[in-house]
Amino acid sequence: MGASTVAVVGGGIGGLTAAIALRAQGIDVVVHEQASRFARVGADINLTPNAVRALDGLGGGLGERLRENAARPRYRISRTWDTGVETSRIAMGEDAEIRYGAPQLTLHRGDLISALEDRLPAATVRFGSRIESVDPGGATDSDGAVLRFADGSSEEADLVIGADGIHSRVRTAMFGAERPTFTGVVAFRSVVPASRLTGVPNLDSFTKWWGPDRSTQIVTFPLTRGEEIFVFATVGQEEWTEESWTTPGSVDELRALYEGFHPEARALLEGCDETLKSALYVRDPLSEWSAGRAVLLGDACHPMMPFMAQGAGQAIEDAVVLSRMLAAHAGAADAVRAYEAERRPRTARIQIGSRGNDWLKSEGSGDWVYGYDAWSVPTTVPGTVA
Repeated sequence: MGASTVAVVGGGIGGLTAAIALRAQGIDVVVHEQASRFARVGADINLTPNAVRALDGLGGGLGERLRENAARPRYRISRTWDTGVETSRIAMGEDAEIRYGAPQLTLHRGDLISALEDRLPAATVRFGSRIESVDPGGATDSDGAVLRFADGSSEEADLVIGADGIHSRVRTAMFGAERPTFTGVVAFRSVVPASRLTGVPNLDSFTKWWGPDRSTQIVTFPLTRGEEIFVFATVGQEEWTEESWTTPGSVDELRALYEGFHPEARALLEGCDETLKSALYVRDPLSEWSAGRAVLLGDACHPMMPFMAQGAGQAIEDAVVLSRMLAAHAGAADAVRAYEAERRPRTARIQIGSRGNDWLKSEGSGDWVYGYDAWSVPTTVPGTVA
């Protein structure tokens, strides 16, 4: 590969997956993470079969470890908000493993981060490494990128991978400030011990309660071997505009907003003793993901509404495909071009589909999402022959 030193900005799911995949290809990599350490923050991660298969391919017992800590939803169920009538039920347990080669796994984000971190040598992740600015360098393979840090130091890299999330500094350095659009929808996220929800049906499944409009819904599924239940609820609310996944919300407000829902749905909210609240914003698909010797992955280039549960999965797919392209091409420029050509159409379709929020509302197939295999897509540059 033309890029002998790769700097990954951001130690989240996409960044750590990229580091593992790159190291497996014999590529030198350093992850710059601004936090002082990884903490058990956040709540759920919904890994659909496409994401699990991508992680399984990293080897080293990662897939086995995730299965030890995760739950495996038996079905993906859609129900009507007031009557409780089922409009869709898709088998996701053993049936998904047979159909897609991997199950659906739902687990706490902290458990996934911990499993990924343990696959890397300690020196790979530099904590407290806050990026102040990025110079992506030139377009040729001889021009490197420069990272400048908050402590005044700087470092060169043959390739910078921006995996630093929705407020990406790498993306801003490449393309300027973004202008996301507030949807007028807010989301509440809670984790509830399953023991509090005795008598509530389908706790072993992914269940989506479709509300009276596209903004309003309640989603629930098991975490941590079924010992915890994740509750995710959205509703239209123009006055709350803070886009953060760590801001506390009000449980009383949460319950009041869904007082007209079916008793089984309301019982889920009664089990919540705390919740987080965030405004949801949309971004249009980017026309390009790279500039000079810098390239984006995950939320840095295709932040998504949560309604198809593909945010983490698409970052994981990006990381695997990018690592394969970099291993297959002598020059980083060709590798990045092949990566964008493969990934941008798929992520744009999911990004736009998530915004529409009608994914599997009634009977249908998830094959085009769940059946994707990041390890088998061609690595050729568009317009060339393998």
